[in-house]
Amino acid sequence: MRTRLLLILIIISLLPSLGQQTAFVNDVNYRLDAIHLTAEVTATPGLTGEVVIPESIRVGNDTYTVTEIGDKAFKGCKRLTGVVLPTTLTRIYRSAFDGTAIVQDKNNWEEGLLIIDSCLIATNKLIKPRWQMPEGLRLVACGAFENNKTIVRVDWSADMPRIDHDMFRGCKSLERLVIPETVNWIGQDILTGSGIYTNDKKWRRGALVIDGCLISVKEDAPAKFEFKGKVPIRLIAGGAFRDNKTIKKLSLPEGITSIADATFYHCEELQEVTLPASVRTIGHFAFYECGKLKHATLPDSVDEIGARAFYGCTNLLSQHIGPQVKAIPVGCFFACRSLRLLPLPEGLERIEDGAMAGCSNLEKIVFPESLTYIGEQAFAGCVKLVEVSLPDGINEIKKGCFAECRQLYRVHLPAALYAVGDEAFKTCLALDKIAIPDKTFRIGQSAFADCQQLQRLALPEQVHVIEAGAFRNCKILLEMHLPEQLEVLGDGAFEHCLNMRKLTFGPKLKKIPARAFKECKGIEEIDLPAKLTEIGDEAFLDCVRLRKAFIPADATIGKNAFKNTKMMLTK
Repeated sequence: MRTRLLLILIIISLLPSLGQQTAFVNDVNYRLDAIHLTAEVTATPGLTGEVVIPESIRVGNDTYTVTEIGDKAFKGCKRLTGVVLPTTLTRIYRSAFDGTAIVQDKNNWEEGLLIIDSCLIATNKLIKPRWQMPEGLRLVACGAFENNKTIVRVDWSADMPRIDHDMFRGCKSLERLVIPETVNWIGQDILTGSGIYTNDKKWRRGALVIDGCLISVKEDAPAKFEFKGKVPIRLIAGGAFRDNKTIKKLSLPEGITSIADATFYHCEELQEVTLPASVRTIGHFAFYECGKLKHATLPDSVDEIGARAFYGCTNLLSQHIGPQVKAIPVGCFFACRSLRLLPLPEGLERIEDGAMAGCSNLEKIVFPESLTYIGEQAFAGCVKLVEVSLPDGINEIKKGCFAECRQLYRVHLPAALYAVGDEAFKTCLALDKIAIPDKTFRIGQSAFADCQQLQRLALPEQVHVIEAGAFRNCKILLEMHLPEQLEVLGDGAFEHCLNMRKLTFGPKLKKIPARAFKECKGIEEIDLPAKLTEIGDEAFLDCVRLRKAFIPADATIGKNAFKNTKMMLTK
């Protein structure tokens, strides 16, 4: 148990940066979604005057469509007087405009509504109690009515297919919400704390259902939950079953097309879920930390799975992924430590950051030829994974991709690979040999650190960069020929390679950095390149058998560079 806990802590320590791709374009901060090529405006302090948010931004070689104005995006921009919103938006957070001159200017409000570019941002007490959406409204912000004490009835527009998170949360006077059949997605907590939610007469058998939409289920709802009622359930709101402590098995009715965000979040007793063939999308955090879930039957109709959908489902044994799914998202199966089998469909293109990290019982993974991207820490901590063969479409091993895969001993790398990222194979204790493709340019920081069974490794001549600690503590690595094109060698690159006996250098290397070969106790003789200008501190410290080295006359020698050796310096 202590070893397992330590491993999970190590994996978690690798994960803070996951899914945090950002960009700063024309004075505005964005968070990028590489799967959907979309962008969200994030906190950007100091904006003044009128700001124009474009429909798309260009970052590198990709164009991202701007679809969201994020939480607190413009908060505190006291001199922000106006924002032009793009037609591409699908979500706005009410809090985005908190503390701005836009909210404070009474001229921007009409009949209790703050509307910007046909988008309803917020409401106040001047709103009509029985409210119908005005014509031409194209979007309503998350929580636009939150804590409004005036509103009594709302007839949602048939032209608005989404009711977003927190929409009527805390509206204590709200008695009726009319939801048209055209609504196909409902977010989390849209009625929590409202007059409807607190009215016990609105609940039936532990469930709150409005116009065929299951809004919420109580934590102590019946263990054998059944979808019964005069109006068939056609839609389930995000977080509807969140934190339920009783339901064990569930079969959802036909006709439901989406499992919204956090629908079954932390349902601690849920063991089995069967989804109908009509379901196409699984939302973010949909089954997050359902610790007893063993089977979730996903139909082939599913074409999208949200981030961290099965995160922490520690008893999940296997999972079918249908042929329509193109990406396994960030943290999707993180810490699913009972997962032994996860067949990947042909057509899958991306496996995102941390997607299967901590799946400690995953023994085999077969990658489809369609795969072109594997993210950071994607398989970190898969301690029983023994062999991987990467398809030809992969050209980079991302940071920590296979770190802590302690039984991984065979790896086939694709011919087009140009970089092995930082910590890519760190602490792969069983890895004994690996062929680096000829086109590889860079070996990242700590890429093979602590690979204690790695005995032989041939680096292609095109490797230009070997970063700090790349092969640190590879204790039985016998020899190393540094490539002809090598120009950059990082600190401690081969530190503590105790059994290294033979070491040769390429002609372009000008600097041997600090601790580069510290404690390489098997080396007896070296011939340093003629262009070498610097040998760093402790570069060959404790190389106890080193007795001879040719050192160029102009090279400077750092502190303790050859301490505890048998050196006979020759210049």
